[in-house]
Amino acid sequence: MQEDISQVEVIYRGRVQGVGFRYTVRSIARSLKVAGWVKNLADGSVQLMAQADKQTLENFLNQIKEEFSGYIRDVDLTWNKPTQKWDSFEITF
Repeated sequence: MQEDISQVEVIYRGRVQGVGFRYTVRSIARSLKVAGWVKNLADGSVQLMAQADKQTLENFLNQIKEEFSGYIRDVDLTWNKPTQKWDSFEITF
């Protein structure tokens, strides 16, 4: 792993399913060249795993926050060292 690559895991809670959240997140990620995935969870929350340099990830998370400020109620965010490398950003199920 390159040392300049960071990884973040985020759980978004609120009205984050059924509002185009995953598709918008994927679009933002691809525009910023962020790798990883996003998926809906059974409890109504959305899980996100993303890799890029830290500044790009912070920009990515800020764009998500701005886009869905009226929908996100709570965010659990954890920074990790990457244990594997993703080449693209996808919606998983």
